[in-house]
Amino acid sequence: MAHTIQILQKHPSPQSQPLEDYAATIHALNDCAQTCNTCADACLSESDVEMLSRCIRMNLDCVDVCTATANILSRPSMASPDIWAAQLQACAIACRICAEECEKHASKHEHCRICAETCRECEQACNDVLSLSRPH
Repeated sequence: MAHTIQILQKHPSPQSQPLEDYAATIHALNDCAQTCNTCADACLSESDVEMLSRCIRMNLDCVDVCTATANILSRPSMASPDIWAAQLQACAIACRICAEECEKHASKHEHCRICAETCRECEQACNDVLSLSRPH
């Protein structure tokens, strides 16, 4: 995360939110994407792969949404608050749905337990950043 905060601090575009919050969220998004990608691969290596097909699909969807969200948050110049909010909301939903699916398999597959936990953390990070930008 050190490089993420450093590059955001050096970005010439004015920042309206605390950079540490965005850097932490970008880190959570990248961690979630990597974890979901590995979980999908682990599911494909299990003997009951057919039972895990929905889990694999949810993992791969979560990878794509988290990656897109991290990329959007990493480009703060000319940022549209509406796009950021919509993307963060979509990501929180994708993480929640993926976590729910992985939790169904967590007692049998440790990789699904870890993935569900990571998705819940990412969902919370997205919601935390969203709450910073909403009027109170």
